[in-house]
Amino acid sequence: MSAEIRRIAPGDEPLLDRVAEDVFDHAVDPARLTAFLAEPRHLMVLAIEPDGLVVGQARAIIHLSPDEADGLYIDNMGVDPAFQRRGLGGRLLDELLAWGRERGCTYSWLATETDNLPARALYDSRGAEAQEMVFYEYGDEPSA
Repeated sequence: MSAEIRRIAPGDEPLLDRVAEDVFDHAVDPARLTAFLAEPRHLMVLAIEPDGLVVGQARAIIHLSPDEADGLYIDNMGVDPAFQRRGLGGRLLDELLAWGRERGCTYSWLATETDNLPARALYDSRGAEAQEMVFYEYGDEPSA
């Protein structure tokens, strides 16, 4: 049986009690999870195995702007390596894109590392157009 792809909402936090090791970049902080889910312009989608193990996740945020249409920013995706190459990343991405369209977003964007060839292949396969850009950060790397 294939993993279920599920949009989660406030009250679904217990679904993240069992998460495969490499789904998130850092440990999930319960208070941050609750705050994320409480925001109506945020969405987290999970890939859940029949035994309840979360093996993938993806997150998006609707970005509002005063001078252009709302856009969907795809913030993060992760599938545990043991479950990759099964189409879960594509299903997670498709669910985020569908939610964005449902909410009136006319475009979506995301970023990935240049050497992340599997991610780039996924985005290319879904019709995304790669853009050349420079990425800047301030402060320390985010941590849990």
